[in-house]
Amino acid sequence: MAATKKGNTEQIHDLLYQALETEIGGVGVYTTALTCAVNDDLRKEWQGYLDETKTHKQVLLTVFEELGLDPAAAVPSRKIVKHHADGLVAAMEMAKKGGDPSAAQIVAGECVVLAETKDHQNWELIGLVADKLSGAEAATLKKAYEAVEKDEDHHLYHTMGWTRELWIEALGFPAVLPPPEEVKKVETAIGASRAEHARDDMLKHPR
Repeated sequence: MAATKKGNTEQIHDLLYQALETEIGGVGVYTTALTCAVNDDLRKEWQGYLDETKTHKQVLLTVFEELGLDPAAAVPSRKIVKHHADGLVAAMEMAKKGGDPSAAQIVAGECVVLAETKDHQNWELIGLVADKLSGAEAATLKKAYEAVEKDEDHHLYHTMGWTRELWIEALGFPAVLPPPEEVKKVETAIGASRAEHARDDMLKHPR
């Protein structure tokens, strides 16, 4: 039982390497997404996310320092994470060349959602590890998790809302922009679901 409580140290460290590479890739994803943003509110939102992603990278580098891990180590799983991020950047660049700025903006939204889905999962797992472990390593991970958790929820659920509403607008139906997730300051999956269901009322009674 003791081994189970300790966890798989090698896999835990691999998760941290993937998380670091995800944040590194996220900087590139947001930098490119910003060049696709047409809506001013969305551009401001993504600029904030880019700044926060850079901070999250620094948070992880502090974790690596405290745990004695080499942030430059060529861990195999990092190549896969990098490949995914590079692919998202390439997809946005391809969309920009298509000549339809609104369509490219939607593609960028979808790419951000894909990137943030992995990022969000990384941090959820880091939080779980912090909760299961004990001692100095648990304290380090918990501190990092608590510093980043709300930002990650915000990034994922709000961009999902933006992308959904931009799609609805493109389909020729009334959209709620900024999306309900933004107006209601959603930070949980339940909150995101409630915000989506509230969109019809928001259309009927715009603020």
